[in-house]
Amino acid sequence: MNDRQRITITTGSWVRAMVVIAIAYALFLVSEFILVVITSIVIASAIEPATVWAKKQNIPRLPIVLLVYVFTALLLAGLFYFLLLPLIDEMFNFIKTLTIYSNSIIDGGILSDMFKTQNIFGGLDTPIIIRELSSYLKSLADFFSQGIFSSLSLIFGGVLNFVLILVLSFYLVVQEDGVGKFLKIITPVKHEHYVVDLWRRSQIKIGRWMQGQLLSSALVMILVYIGLLIIGIPHALLLAVLAGVFELIPLFGATLAAIPAVFIAYVFGGVTVALIVIALYIVIQQLEGNLIYPLVVEKVVGVPPIISILALVIGGSLAGFLGMLVSVPVVAAVMEFVSDIEASKIVKVSETDKSA
Repeated sequence: MNDRQRITITTGSWVRAMVVIAIAYALFLVSEFILVVITSIVIASAIEPATVWAKKQNIPRLPIVLLVYVFTALLLAGLFYFLLLPLIDEMFNFIKTLTIYSNSIIDGGILSDMFKTQNIFGGLDTPIIIRELSSYLKSLADFFSQGIFSSLSLIFGGVLNFVLILVLSFYLVVQEDGVGKFLKIITPVKHEHYVVDLWRRSQIKIGRWMQGQLLSSALVMILVYIGLLIIGIPHALLLAVLAGVFELIPLFGATLAAIPAVFIAYVFGGVTVALIVIALYIVIQQLEGNLIYPLVVEKVVGVPPIISILALVIGGSLAGFLGMLVSVPVVAAVMEFVSDIEASKIVKVSETDKSA
């Protein structure tokens, strides 16, 4: 005999469903502001270690916060004028010589044999790829050429968002435990202690991840730049920055970064120079894998590299630069939350075994 189950939809169920939909729609409308608030919390949390150190040294909180903001502004200005502007020139020079690279693919001996059909990556025409790359690099160079303030405002979604992030992050960090107080305000009373503790643990994990990845990328970038300068490879700065960025990609990053460098070396210096560049990248890759990574990254265990890359890609796809900025902190908090759930399950199982 088959039992028939009757599903009853009451008026209360409809009302609850409409309330959930209304809340979801309201959150969608204010999603940009929520993203600004989360970004402000992330920035304030990144500055918090400096204020903790200042407190131990009996230094007032406000001067340290102001000093951090001023130092960060000077650092960004220095990076813009001493790194990005030369990099922009490198991009434009690289764009001008893309025709040489394209012709080398067609008429360049070994390269001609490799690409004699002029089709790579599943049948895409090489000239089309060259044009797309040229267009992308030109757009990127034009973007950074607008000036530091205009670039920052566009990165953060507009001038208003940029100013809001500065004001909110300053307000949160200038207060004693400002982030913790803010989280308590927006969290139900029975969960506020756990939420604050969860964020503090996540903050440590985020700091370790950023410290390890940035140091590793910076060291690889410097080594590649010096090595390419010594060999005499054109566009050394662009290739070094590319190597530093690809360093964030686990396992295959170094190989991907070496491909354009070897290609340019072959075009301008032939097989011998290309082999020297290959040897340079192999040496740097060995140094990174056996010395830099164990000393810098593994000792500051944080977010696993593959998880951080997926988080950055998804965050960037959903919300641009701000999405990338908050993606790793959010993933770190989620990882801590999942670890807490698993730990609570283990405790419950052990208590059940003891009672049995």
